[in-house]
Amino acid sequence: MAKKNLSASPISRLSFSRRPGLVAYVTCGDPDLATTREIILAAIRAGADVIELGVPFSDPVADGPVIQRASERALAKGTSLRDVLGLARDIRRESEAGLVVFSYLNPVLRMGMERFCAEAESAGVDGVLLIDMTVEEGNEYRKCMEAHHMGPIFLATPTSTDQRLRMIAGASRGFIYAVSRTGVTGAQQQLAADARQLVKRLRKYSKLPVAVGFGVSTAQHFREIGEFADAAVIGSAIVHTIEKNPGRESGAVAELIANLRKGVSG
Repeated sequence: MAKKNLSASPISRLSFSRRPGLVAYVTCGDPDLATTREIILAAIRAGADVIELGVPFSDPVADGPVIQRASERALAKGTSLRDVLGLARDIRRESEAGLVVFSYLNPVLRMGMERFCAEAESAGVDGVLLIDMTVEEGNEYRKCMEAHHMGPIFLATPTSTDQRLRMIAGASRGFIYAVSRTGVTGAQQQLAADARQLVKRLRKYSKLPVAVGFGVSTAQHFREIGEFADAAVIGSAIVHTIEKNPGRESGAVAELIANLRKGVSG
């Protein structure tokens, strides 16, 4: 699990003490905030090291149909960025797992960057991944995050140049998110071969942990990622599990994560 040290800086909670680490993405507010809280705590108990708190957004450009539907359901319930920060505060009272706000830039700009960073720090958030924030345009954002002791996390893709990977490695804190393939999120049958090569390229520029996401959905994927990266991000598979198990969402997600862990230990 993620290292638990009450006296440590928030960014240290984004490290992984076993390999592969498991980063669990949840669309907050799907099916409702109370259930999301139960799902997150169950995921942590089952073996998730870091939780990505997905902020539902009306115009996603990187999300596949599973997460798009989850966002639509959460927005229909009125879930906002402020609600997500409130949920983070609630989770932090009960767990020292890493917490990352995963959002598009627009909701943050509507709140105001400084206000968002201050409120996220107060809520116990450790890192932020703004999916459409490019490293080239992120200076103000990075300064705000640093001032509030949180880690900005940037996406690295297989099509990124070496120069851009160097910039991403230098700007990221906590861990680097390596996108396994081009395109949108969604479960895949096979792990893209590009993922292994991308992680190898990132290792030249940073000693930070590297988490691989986009399309990671099976125990085989999870095992494979453990061979060359530090952690796997499980997103669409969790959101799909929530969608298909009304009334027993937290138990179903816990089973999914426990089975991924069991597949590695076995």
